[in-house]
Parts: sequence; structure tokens; C-alpha cells
Amino acid sequence: MFNTRLNTIRKSKGFTAQQMADLLNINIRSYRAYESADRMPNLEILVRIANILDVSTDYLLCRDDFLKSHGVSFDEY
Repeated sequence: MFNTRLNTIRKSKGFTAQQMADLLNINIRSYRAYESADRMPNLEILVRIANILDVSTDYLLCRDDFLKSHGVSFDEY
């Protein structure tokens, strides 16, 4: 789920996978592993991805529906 959401939001923001890898200071193979679900980023990289793409970590981790179902409003963030 994370990998699909990452791929979709990256493309919608107009970034290539190589650009993301460069912005994160990681190699392209590592970044592609995130989008292919072969590995998950560590917390530091996850936060950096969220900052670059201007989304919450909850969104990237597909927790937004869970939070909405518990009455959490994203306007609060």
C-alpha cells in the first residue's frame, strides 16, 4: 500500500524516481525498492519523503482512512 501511494503521489507532483532519489541523497535502487515494496524506508527517510511531496506520513502509510474513521480531522494538522 505504501509503495502504491508513494508512486502515485510522486508522479502527481511531477517528480521522477531519479529526482526523488537525488533529493533524498540515496541511490536509485534504494528508492525503487520503496516503490516496488521490496523494502520500507527508515523513519528519517519517510519524513523526508513526506516533506518533499508535501503530504503527511500518515497519508504515505495509508493511515488517513483509519484516522478519518476515528474522527480525526486533517484540518487540525
